[in-house]
Amino acid sequence: MNTHRVSLDPLTQATVTIAWVICLNKPFYPVYVWYLVGDGVVASLGSVLAAPVFLAIPFIARHSPVIARISLPIVGALDTLFETRLFGQSSGTELFFGACIMLAAVSFRREEKWIQRSLAALVFAIFLLSRQTGGPPFHAWSDADLAVLLDLNIFAVACLMALIAMRYTGVATDAEPATREKY
Repeated sequence: MNTHRVSLDPLTQATVTIAWVICLNKPFYPVYVWYLVGDGVVASLGSVLAAPVFLAIPFIARHSPVIARISLPIVGALDTLFETRLFGQSSGTELFFGACIMLAAVSFRREEKWIQRSLAALVFAIFLLSRQTGGPPFHAWSDADLAVLLDLNIFAVACLMALIAMRYTGVATDAEPATREKY
């Protein structure tokens, strides 16, 4: 049994913070649906399924910080794909892909730029898959319900992106000053 643990670098610490916040908020989403919509609560319980996977990221970080930083945007994108299937495209869940791409943009050092680029491309590919494989949601939401869900998800995405921006602010991605590089 490998008990080797590494201390977390600032980027990985930020990743762990975001993973914890997402994991701890997951159980409240069905409550929001119940309170704001009143219908489809049973269907919305599916949104909690990814919580254990988000919970695993802080534990992965202790053994492999880069895998944890890669995992968060991937888990987020796959969860967003599932949530979009659960709630439908009109619910605004696809907006969470923006937060996943933002995580890919801020979670890596300069020398990890190919991981960063590949991850951004993968999240975007999952978004395209979501757009192409849409269909009816698992629950038949009314137009009024979808409007409420859209408002809820717009607010949730804005909060998440603000949290990401604030948490990663000032987190150095490398020790040397940024220089212009060729693409």
